[in-house]
Order: sequence, then C-alpha cells, then structure tokens
Amino acid sequence: MTRTIGIIFVCHGNFCRSPMAEAVFAHIVQECGLAGQFRIDSAGISSRHVGEQPDERSVACCKRHGVAVECRARLVTADDFNNFDYVLCMDKQKLSNLENIQPKNARATLKLLGEYDPEGPCIIEDPYNGGEDGFETNFQQVTRCSHAFLESLSF
Repeated sequence: MTRTIGIIFVCHGNFCRSPMAEAVFAHIVQECGLAGQFRIDSAGISSRHVGEQPDERSVACCKRHGVAVECRARLVTADDFNNFDYVLCMDKQKLSNLENIQPKNARATLKLLGEYDPEGPCIIEDPYNGGEDGFETNFQQVTRCSHAFLESLSF
C-alpha cells in the first residue's frame, strides 16, 4: 500500500486563503486522478474564526471557477508538523509564526506556498479587508502554485 502525502495549507484565520488553497489543490488532484494519494487540510494561526465556514467571498470566487470549498476553520497545532508532510503557508509572518511552534525533528517540510508560483510573487496577500479582486488574485495564485507544487512531487 502506498502512503498518502499529507499537505496542510495555513493562513491567519483559516478563513480566506488557506481554505481556498485546500479546495483548489483538492480539485486539481481530483482532476488528475490522484485524490487517493493525498490527505489535504487547512488551518490558521489565529483562533478568531475557529469552527466557522470560510469567508463567503472565497467560497463565491471558488464556485465561479467550479471549485467546491468544504471546510471549517481550525487552529494549526504542533502535531500537524508530524501528521503532514508539507505545511504550506501564505506569507512571511505566518512562516515565522509556524517556525516558532514547529517541534524539533518534525517531519513536515515548512514552506511558503508562493515559492511554487512560476510567475514569481512569493506572498499570497490577505484579501480580507479588500475587494473582490483580491480573492480572484488569490485564486489565480493558488492555482498556479498548486500545479507547480504537484509537478515538484513528480506526479
């Protein structure tokens, strides 16, 4: 039996960016016939939205692109660094926060999701306080990053 690859996407509140990244990556691996080879989740570093459904603007943006979003916000935990192979976050502040809680000798690779963007922006900006354009920009970024990340895994 082949072991699944665990990936968790992390943003501030698990409310806008990381639920979108989780949904987009899940959609892409489903389209590629690889869904059974992955365990995909998302979380936040802030407890502000724990238990809530994602921001309606993230959900609407994904829906316009035919991508279903089905998650509830949760907090990232130290255990996530051993329960997942990759912890992919959205910006440098989250990277710093995660480095501070990552246990020594954890098995997960911690990186910025934007490092996989072939168009270059390393940071996936928080669209929460902006307009609809920010959500569309995020969708395009996480889509590019998801394809490139999947390619990096040699699928």
